Amino acid sequence: MTEDTTAPLDENATRFELDDRQRAMLAEMGVRVWMPQTVRAVPAKLAQAQVSDMPHADAPAPAPETLPVASAPQMLSVPIVDISQLPEGIANMDWEQLQSAVASCTGCGLSQSRQQAILGEGLASADWMIVGDAPGEDEDKAAQSFAGPSGQLLDNMLKALSLTREQVYLTHALKCRTPVGRNASQVEVSHCATYLARQVELVQPKVILAMGRTAALALLQSAEPLGKLRSQVQSFRGVPVVVTYPPAYLLRNQADKAKAWADLCVAASLVKSTNT
Repeated sequence: MTEDTTAPLDENATRFELDDRQRAMLAEMGVRVWMPQTVRAVPAKLAQAQVSDMPHADAPAPAPETLPVASAPQMLSVPIVDISQLPEGIANMDWEQLQSAVASCTGCGLSQSRQQAILGEGLASADWMIVGDAPGEDEDKAAQSFAGPSGQLLDNMLKALSLTREQVYLTHALKCRTPVGRNASQVEVSHCATYLARQVELVQPKVILAMGRTAALALLQSAEPLGKLRSQVQSFRGVPVVVTYPPAYLLRNQADKAKAWADLCVAASLVKSTNT
């Protein structure tokens, strides 16, 4: 099934504009600049919000591409998690209590190899909540979300949106780094998803940017490939979720930076639409 491109566009749809400085910054990063001319009205349940055609800003517009409308994400069965290994009352914790609980958490084996657990950073109440997969070596050493080259790329992409990391809330689906060469298990993701859900409730963002497969798994419990999940706006407890590629992946796959930039434009449009 393909998107009905004959449907009328919302007259009040938002437009995300770039100035010359932002365009130059993106060009320097190797991101081809795409401008979303308009975005369809976002349904109440955010079931089928789509990006409209985004022509290249510096070249003749390519032929319109119709993206398939993704069906509901394929849900995974939730694994059995020993909640006795998690602190009590996570759902009612404030930021100080949550930080203490994460720092002392031994809910799974990842706690044995970390230098420190990383809860997150940024505005405690922000329009944007950015969720990565798991802390890496750079994050584990710096005790900071999105550190090293990946963090620099994310910072540049935020700057292109006229944002800084101090204006958003940054975190990871997992609070401890995983061993090199191994993805997180579903049980490990489910342990940390309890903390992540409380963070969402405290931040109350207008959009969640899920940067990576583990981030999408923690929020959506979906087995769909990342490329398919990013084809439409998802939802977590009523908050719109835009799935995109993680910065570390983009550093290795330059060609997909344009897709990630398009995803960020969708997220920016969602935030703007709620502020007008």
